[in-house]
Amino acid sequence: MVSRDQVKDPKKRILMVVVKMFIEKGYKETTMLDIIKEADVSASTFQNIFHTKDEVLLELIEFMFTNQFDMAKSIAIDLNNPVIIYAIETSIQLGMVESNEHFREIYLEAYTHPKLVEFINQKTSSELAKIFAKYNPNWEESDFYEAEIGTSGIMRSFMAKPCNKYFTLKRKTERFLSMAFDVYHVPKNEQEKAIEFLKFINVKELVGKVLSKLFSKLEMTFEFKFSNLKEEKL
Repeated sequence: MVSRDQVKDPKKRILMVVVKMFIEKGYKETTMLDIIKEADVSASTFQNIFHTKDEVLLELIEFMFTNQFDMAKSIAIDLNNPVIIYAIETSIQLGMVESNEHFREIYLEAYTHPKLVEFINQKTSSELAKIFAKYNPNWEESDFYEAEIGTSGIMRSFMAKPCNKYFTLKRKTERFLSMAFDVYHVPKNEQEKAIEFLKFINVKELVGKVLSKLFSKLEMTFEFKFSNLKEEKL
């Protein structure tokens, strides 16, 4: 693995440091001073490249959301059922947030910051159009975008509320899916089939596998090693 000192490009060096710190230390606890010191760059260099740490978070969010969809598809590749794939992706995303408080913080920030949530809305609405087009033959891309703005608001609210003995991860996932499926006019029998399918999945185990793959991809992409995060956080 390439060390930080071996990386000459300051942008890549900043990304190596910041992505690692966001996940291991937390977004809010990572300060500009921490970043500048650890990446061994000047304040002006950092600001010329990224301006704020939100800009670095955008790179991480783009990476995470792109890989989430891909991983959900790979898990359900033999199902040939986009509604079930959507249900799996939803359970993964909600499960990731419950497994790691730093992920919760990252996702909540992403769903709050105007620039970040706009990326999520556009990225997700494109995927939703592929999944739910057959139930909404008269919808245009803008309709899926507007619906995604609404469902992403629900997703943020659900992420912000940690699970408890009443609002379990299972309950949270099913509740979100039933509301989202209604928005996209999925027939009740197909809704029930997708939600029933999740009962046969060990979500905790699935999230663990996805996080392991995600951590490995992060390490390869940004060329660093997490400390003991894989073992400690899963």
